[in-house]
Amino acid sequence: MTFNPDFLSDREETQANSLLKYLQQQSPEILARVAKSVSPDIQQIISQNVQGLVGMLPSEQFNVKIVTDRENLAGILASAMMTGYFLRQMEQRMQLENLADAATSPQESNGGD
Repeated sequence: MTFNPDFLSDREETQANSLLKYLQQQSPEILARVAKSVSPDIQQIISQNVQGLVGMLPSEQFNVKIVTDRENLAGILASAMMTGYFLRQMEQRMQLENLADAATSPQESNGGD
């Protein structure tokens, strides 16, 4: 699935949204590369978040169709994007903390030599 930055291009609120303007200026290749760089953990959390927003029934037992308008769909997309940005920042923070812990651990175990 690729991000289509033009999906809100006719809305007035878009004019004041600097992030959306930035996304619209990016090439599809850059957006696809960024989307592919998301870890499986983040993909799983976002998937669960969106499923919680729209409701989730087992597809094996139900023929589920979700109907919504553009405004609600935009809200779901915005929620998923914000969740993704937050989770990516937290993932990077965790990685930095792990690196910092690893960098200080050898010094502590060697008595600070």
